[in-house]
Amino acid sequence: MNRRIALSPQQLPERNGRVLLACEGRSVALFNVADTLYAIDDSCPHQGASLCSGRLEGRVIQCCAHGLRFDLASGYLINSKALKVASYPIEQQDGQVFIVLDGEAAS
Repeated sequence: MNRRIALSPQQLPERNGRVLLACEGRSVALFNVADTLYAIDDSCPHQGASLCSGRLEGRVIQCCAHGLRFDLASGYLINSKALKVASYPIEQQDGQVFIVLDGEAAS
């Protein structure tokens, strides 16, 4: 079952910024890239390093531990489908922003 988590305006990152959120026991990194929001698990699927603090280039986040680079839109490793970080849809309705969490597994 999907669950929509409402975000307050204070929780939203500034343009080209990022914030780390706690959402139902998960650490979620929320990025604002050119006014488009992307949400992913903060844990790199390789060895669990934080992705929120990684180097951001456009919509690509680079893990600071081993340099793996992930597309924020799909969650996939750049140029490969071998590794994927959980990513979560963002919905906007009536001026409210929501992160959509899947009850079993993220997309």
